[in-house]
Amino acid sequence: MSALSTDKIVAVVGSGAMGAGIAQVAAVAGHTVKLYDSRPEAVAKALADIGKVFAKLVEKERMSAADAAAANARLRGAATLAEVADAALVVEAIVENLDLKRGLFAELEAIVGDDCILATNTSSISVTAIAAKLRRPQRLVGMHFFNPVPLMALVEVVSGLATDAAVAASVFATAGAWGKNPVHAKSTPGFIVNRVARPFYAEGLRLLGEQAADAATIDAVLREAGGFRMGPFELMDLIGHDVNYSVTQSVFNAYYGDPRFTPSVLQLEMVNAGFLGRKSGRGFYQYGEGAVAPQAQAEAPQPRPEFVTYTFDSGARSAVCDALAARLKQAGIEVSARKPAEGHGSPDPAPAFHCNGAAVYLSDGRSATARARDNHHPDTVLFDLALDYAKATRIAVACSDQCDPAAYKAVVGLFQAAGFVVTRLDDVPGLAVMRTVAMLANEAADAVNQGVCSAAAADIAMQKGVNYPRGPLAWADAVGIGQIVSVLHNLAAAYGEDRYRVSPLLRRKQAAGGRFHA
Repeated sequence: MSALSTDKIVAVVGSGAMGAGIAQVAAVAGHTVKLYDSRPEAVAKALADIGKVFAKLVEKERMSAADAAAANARLRGAATLAEVADAALVVEAIVENLDLKRGLFAELEAIVGDDCILATNTSSISVTAIAAKLRRPQRLVGMHFFNPVPLMALVEVVSGLATDAAVAASVFATAGAWGKNPVHAKSTPGFIVNRVARPFYAEGLRLLGEQAADAATIDAVLREAGGFRMGPFELMDLIGHDVNYSVTQSVFNAYYGDPRFTPSVLQLEMVNAGFLGRKSGRGFYQYGEGAVAPQAQAEAPQPRPEFVTYTFDSGARSAVCDALAARLKQAGIEVSARKPAEGHGSPDPAPAFHCNGAAVYLSDGRSATARARDNHHPDTVLFDLALDYAKATRIAVACSDQCDPAAYKAVVGLFQAAGFVVTRLDDVPGLAVMRTVAMLANEAADAVNQGVCSAAAADIAMQKGVNYPRGPLAWADAVGIGQIVSVLHNLAAAYGEDRYRVSPLLRRKQAAGGRFHA
């Protein structure tokens, strides 16, 4: 199905930030756009604001004066809803209320032609439910943009049970023609992004609640090791805790109390206190004049070890550990790689670094204390996942309660010699980046398993919708499906919660020795 031609009129109902952004994008793409709102003054303001945006783009040489003038000329205010009768596509961007959306689309159905596509920009309401009372529910589809619309590339094209596949295909192609990255999704709670993103916030809140570290330290680890643009607490402060908590609660309720989406009591307390983030001047951080940004924890400098042994079993070799070994070598540290001697293997077959008596492992979801017990090696230190060990500036570590301080300090010195800022987390299962990535991959895999979207769509959505450095399923491929499954299994064992149950699709991929992407 091809995109709507630019001679077709697009109407947008609702002139708030989302509606105005959608109108701007459609006008720039070449469509005549009619913008309607029940408040005429809101339409006038939106059109004036879009004009100012065009002027700034011209000033910054991101748009020619002729293109800006042409796009501005294609924008028109509609005084009444009846004026959108000639539209080929109507995009609704009003408040998130099912009854109001149903009422609007019932009015529109009596005004527009039978071949007009009706689209809702809802972020949380069932597309199936919105369409249910229409005379022709098959022409209603979700067209979920992300804020700010002109800058964010993702559009979730959401099909309800009645949505015609040709309608969804046309909207998908149209979004692509508008310069967006569209993905198909099925109408389920949270669609793709608002569902798959829940663990990013939930695991951060759990780490903070268990006193693994303070908010600034956890944020720094997710940014500087994990490669995320913002840490979970910075991002929740930006979104607003009232909004973020409400979305989590909505998804939790929609999935009938699935523990995977359990809201955080800690975040509820933030809402109850009115500490909503940037908009209230206080969240996990202070904002406003005189506010001082807290510093992330970093270990004091330790002596540089002369050498480290890297042992691995060929059947359990890890690309992640190989990448870390390469960085250590590049830093001039002698790394002696060898396989365990015949009959003298560790009870833990995972690759390990050995430094001044300490055994150093990539986190597998167990605490360092539990792993030291299991391996009969008290001097056990774990390190966290990083997006790219060659470029990461920070690494998180944890040591067992049994670990000798001298052995731990040697490991700190080892990582510091390789150029990492070393952050110590309390000995929580899965550390920070590893457990977050494992849970994101698990949720994305479950969405694919339940037919919500494809693996490619899940990764595109999380990269383009919330700026993740890598799609969760591509990340699972890079780390190893087996490693992700082990982390989740061990987290479930440590907490005794169904929250960490492994997606059947992850288990299937592991059993087949497969990947999500070729």
